[in-house]
Amino acid sequence: MPDPMPLDGVKVLDCTQQMAGPYCTLTLADLGADVVKVEKPQGGDDIRGAGPFIKGESAPFMTMNRNKRSAVLDLKHPQGQQAFLRLARSTDVLVENFRPGTMEDLGLDYETVRAIHPGIIYTSISGFGQTGPYRHRGGIDLVAQGMSGIMSLTGFPDMPPAKAGVPLTDIGAGALGAIGTLAAYIHRLRTGQGQHVDTSLLEAGIEFTFWETAILFASGRVPVPQGSAHRLSAPYQALKVQDGYIVVGAHNQRNWERLCRVLERGDLFQDPRFGTRPERLAHRHELEAELEKTLAAQSAAHWLGLLEKAGVPCGPINDMAQTYADPQVLARGMLQQVEHPVAGTVKQIGIPIKLSASPGRIRRPAPVLGQHTEEVLREAGFTAEEVERLREQGAIGPAAREAPHR
Repeated sequence: MPDPMPLDGVKVLDCTQQMAGPYCTLTLADLGADVVKVEKPQGGDDIRGAGPFIKGESAPFMTMNRNKRSAVLDLKHPQGQQAFLRLARSTDVLVENFRPGTMEDLGLDYETVRAIHPGIIYTSISGFGQTGPYRHRGGIDLVAQGMSGIMSLTGFPDMPPAKAGVPLTDIGAGALGAIGTLAAYIHRLRTGQGQHVDTSLLEAGIEFTFWETAILFASGRVPVPQGSAHRLSAPYQALKVQDGYIVVGAHNQRNWERLCRVLERGDLFQDPRFGTRPERLAHRHELEAELEKTLAAQSAAHWLGLLEKAGVPCGPINDMAQTYADPQVLARGMLQQVEHPVAGTVKQIGIPIKLSASPGRIRRPAPVLGQHTEEVLREAGFTAEEVERLREQGAIGPAAREAPHR
């Protein structure tokens, strides 16, 4: 028998697409929840159309939707809506990331579902949240990064605004949605009471600005881009070496002293411009120039070896291929493989949450569209005749060959 997982037996109805919502349900699925992904008949989740493709299957979709089952329901069809509500009666969690008002227009909003299942945990992830003057606006990561202030803080001074190189607010909102869902589920275990969980990309973006918000609130100064440097410590940044760049974080006095010894630059330690952290921060550009003058004499490997031995926080700047070749990344299981019924062997990001007694695991590949429609409906009590009637009415997708799990 495989090890138990913390969310074994928890049923999740997943009405999400693109990234923020699917990341939320991926987190739940990786921890053992039975996640049924409800997809529209016309192509399913829009991200199925996003490349690159492996034998016709979307690599981004497969990364975000492992450990889930796919059921095709037409939520615009009256019978599809009734089938969905019947599924909702026997589920623990419903997650959706449509624009606010969409589920209400379909008759599938929280109040409607709660009326038939008071204990439901109903999680909504949107661009701006379920309330407020912007609630009906469409929200995407780019817009949320701009409005939350992230783009005003990213990059180098005197350069055009830049977004972070990864979809911070999408992933952040998905993580907040998962945390909120689990908190609401614990509350239900204690009280029997379900509730509506509401978070957004905008709030996820704001959540990432703790340092910058603290500076604004305490001083009234509006933070500006700093490149790779820290706002409150120096040196804490990328520094140029003979063959590229490394990152060094000598952010406290002890590590600063260690750095000076490694570089054999006792003069820097004695220089009044660099004596304390506030002084180093005030003269950061001069400090950077002095450090790089010495670092330019040797390679990244040379300096990283010495700095690591001395206990100075440091590291290389990896590209993505180097990241997945790193021995620490491999040792932590962050590169995994799964057998997909169409695409074959597919590489996956590993599970980042390690639990000692009930670890999550990759149990199944991402589903092909509609792979589990009949299976899911039958588990909810639909008879074979009812399933066929729904299919004839166009409320569910066509019969799909059940792809084997290899």
